[in-house]
Amino acid sequence: MLRRLHPDQPDSFAFTPANQAWAEAQITKFPEGRQASAIIPLLWRAQEQEGWLTRPAIEHVADLLGMAHIRALEVATFYFMFQLQPVGSVAHVQICGTLSCMICGAEDLIAVCKDKIAPNAHELSDDGKLSWEEVECLGSCANAPMAQIGKDYYEDLTAESFAALLDDLRAGKVPTPGPQNGRYASEPLKGLTSLTAHEADKLPANASVALATDIGDTVKRIDGTEVPLRAPWTDREFKLPTPSAPIPAPAADPQVGDKPALLTGARDTGADDLKKIKGIGPKLEEALNEIGVYHFDQIAGWTEAEVAWVDENLIAFKGRVSRDDWVAQAKELIKDADG
Repeated sequence: MLRRLHPDQPDSFAFTPANQAWAEAQITKFPEGRQASAIIPLLWRAQEQEGWLTRPAIEHVADLLGMAHIRALEVATFYFMFQLQPVGSVAHVQICGTLSCMICGAEDLIAVCKDKIAPNAHELSDDGKLSWEEVECLGSCANAPMAQIGKDYYEDLTAESFAALLDDLRAGKVPTPGPQNGRYASEPLKGLTSLTAHEADKLPANASVALATDIGDTVKRIDGTEVPLRAPWTDREFKLPTPSAPIPAPAADPQVGDKPALLTGARDTGADDLKKIKGIGPKLEEALNEIGVYHFDQIAGWTEAEVAWVDENLIAFKGRVSRDDWVAQAKELIKDADG
């Protein structure tokens, strides 16, 4: 399956204030200079906010973490947990189609999806409320066939019960997750011979289902209003490399390579658009300008020793110059400009 961005994209993206605060807290889990390690949770939060992962959202997260846009795109397109196209406004339905579920009737559930949602996976229903896809094993084999909808599992499905479930979702109801055939959890269909305490207590559902129902977040997307979880890193002090904070200055006494000739400002013709070099985004261009790099010919003339110095002294972007071969790219850009 090709993992490509949807052709129709919004103009911009910004986290809600609550989600922005959550994102900044996530970044503090990681040592300074290693903020890129937070890429997956931040992309996931962006997807929860919008329903799917847009290009502006991916690039916004990359800028927040001081990453080149392409690096964030690589992560987003690699993991199938990220939806790269619009999904249903109410729910996106994931049907397990692996062995146990397939044997027990997953194909019947897929047929229901084609009939009640859309003929093809990743297409929106006519009302825009639902979408669906077939996925690999979700690990609920004892309760096959099953589907994940939102954050929870709906198990022991039949075509009839699944169709009714979709009707409830479309009507604005939130079906109770878990087994849909009266089972408490994943006990034998013929009944328990031990661990029967819950039967005496007449509990309506197991603890997981009960909690999901009580807090009402089965198909609700995370919006930042949830009660925050406390963790060891929560109160850690750390200056985030956000657009409002400057990139750390280079070391005053470099230990690696030779310092290249740098400028105190752009020439009269104006600074070159360094973002034309693959691997340089807005934050990295800002960092280069800060140390005195404004023009392609400066980069094109760097020696190996000077590349080593710049690689070492771009504190938040170490190794980028040699990794993406900026010198060769700059030479090509100069050649193209000369015609």
